[in-house]
Amino acid sequence: MINMNGMKQKECRECGCEIKEQHESFLYECERCIGKHEE
Repeated sequence: MINMNGMKQKECRECGCEIKEQHESFLYECERCIGKHEE
């Protein structure tokens, strides 16, 4: 997906949805998929 600035947006490698916020430990997963890793 490409945003208004023409920059390629990162997509979650788990579900493919757009990553709005990057977390240091999970740079390629969206918040929903990151939650799967929390024990």
